[in-house]
Amino acid sequence: QVQLVEAGGGLVQAGDSLSLSCAASGRTVSRFTYTMGWFRQAPGKEREFVAAIGWSGGDTNYADSVKGRFTISRDGAKNTVHLRMDSLTPEDTAVYYCTFARGYNALYRASDYSDWGQGTQVTVAS
Repeated sequence: QVQLVEAGGGLVQAGDSLSLSCAASGRTVSRFTYTMGWFRQAPGKEREFVAAIGWSGGDTNYADSVKGRFTISRDGAKNTVHLRMDSLTPEDTAVYYCTFARGYNALYRASDYSDWGQGTQVTVAS
């Protein structure tokens, strides 16, 4: 169906910045409009929405906890999404998952997404 390859996780210090990327490939990617997003799951916590971007790139959605610190974007070819994370705190430590859904608008519910990446670890040390 859709392959999602994430990159960019790692260990950083509080206050640092980090960028994640996710490349989507597969027949669905070339045939339909789609939205992409990021979710995260910290140890012992439920998976939560982080950010999403719609097909046009102009429609974005952010969790309140990251608004003003994280920026989601997609490249000109529209098959890669980036998540720029600034002013990171230890509370941002989690496995970050890239997500994909056919459609146009930025989506914030996990149930709206049909495909998920393997996840990439982000660890923020205090």
